[in-house]
Amino acid sequence: MIIAPSLLSADFGNLNKDIEMVNRSEADWFHLDVMDGVFVPNISFGFPIIEAISRKATKPLDVHLMIVQPERYISQVRDTGAFIMNIHQEATTHLHRTVQAIKSAGMKAAVTLNPATPVVMLEDVITDLYMVLLMGVNPGFGGQKFIDQTVAKTRALHELIQRSGSKAIIEVDGGVNINTGALLAQAGASALVAGSAIFKADNPSQYISDLKRL
Repeated sequence: MIIAPSLLSADFGNLNKDIEMVNRSEADWFHLDVMDGVFVPNISFGFPIIEAISRKATKPLDVHLMIVQPERYISQVRDTGAFIMNIHQEATTHLHRTVQAIKSAGMKAAVTLNPATPVVMLEDVITDLYMVLLMGVNPGFGGQKFIDQTVAKTRALHELIQRSGSKAIIEVDGGVNINTGALLAQAGASALVAGSAIFKADNPSQYISDLKRL
């Protein structure tokens, strides 16, 4: 299981400490949520913060843009050193074009679906994607309760990937903990984003290790 701790739940008053914890842990990626206050009802952080994290991080950056018209920022995301550029299907008009532009910029292309967006929306681009991220909550805030339907949706996406011959990874973000993570793993998820569950744990590094073994 690929584990990507979400720094949205980290201590921004002492970010170095949490970055170092993730660096030392068994985590695979850093998950960075960029929110614009338009596509989602919250504002998080932008490129200066991502660049600062990139200088400290020893693991790849999974940059998740919860913003309108993410295609405008492909070069800036690339320049931060991002490994994955993750955009919402609902946020860009020309999804295929944007996916190809991300790949041409040298990054892995990922697409996110909100809870109410069916997996069928990706049928025509699924073979072009490195990863699909399913939201287990409505995006915009950390610490929300997991939407149970996400498990069935993960299973449906896994079937679409197998049917199409795609090699896309399934990632899930929102409400992920040991219990929900186990259900998602059984349904076909191979990457989990966890924020509150990790950073509020008594031993965050051990919690990451426990998630990896699901």
